[in-house]
Amino acid sequence: MRPLTEDESKAVFTKLANYIGKNLIHLIDRQDEPYCFRLQKDRVYYVSESSMRLGISVARPNLVSLGTCFGKFSKSGKFKLHVTALDYLAQYAKYKVWIKPNGEMPFLYGNHVVKAHLGRITEDTPEHQGVVVFSMKDIPLGFGVTARSTVDTRKLDPTAIIVFHQADVGEYLRDEDTLF
Repeated sequence: MRPLTEDESKAVFTKLANYIGKNLIHLIDRQDEPYCFRLQKDRVYYVSESSMRLGISVARPNLVSLGTCFGKFSKSGKFKLHVTALDYLAQYAKYKVWIKPNGEMPFLYGNHVVKAHLGRITEDTPEHQGVVVFSMKDIPLGFGVTARSTVDTRKLDPTAIIVFHQADVGEYLRDEDTLF
């Protein structure tokens, strides 16, 4: 595992800032112990410094993962968040969307959130903003990008897309054979 380069750090923090905004500082400066981001085989891991020091004793080819996988870099150098980062995104999310029970299954099958399934949305959510999708019972289901701002959603018909799907917890089952 190696530290992120400046360009890699910029790509990771830009993507995370789209979802959690200024709460990004809470990921790095934690009260319990310091955490950091490390890169291993194009995947970015969020790991405590004490665990990272223990992981140094394992040879790089033998190390599969360490900490929480936040995402991976594509071959073109773009960073893509994985659903494994959902717990941290949900905890620090700036903008949130709650969907009705009849909209949970379509979202977990990989579909976008339509207005008919929208329960609540954070006020003043801008267009093309990263949001975390919750059930009405405050269970994080996934994350996506808003298609319209909060003001525009009130005027739309029930079949209009509100949130573009990015990742959801149903991926664990759908992509079971390709995760590792």
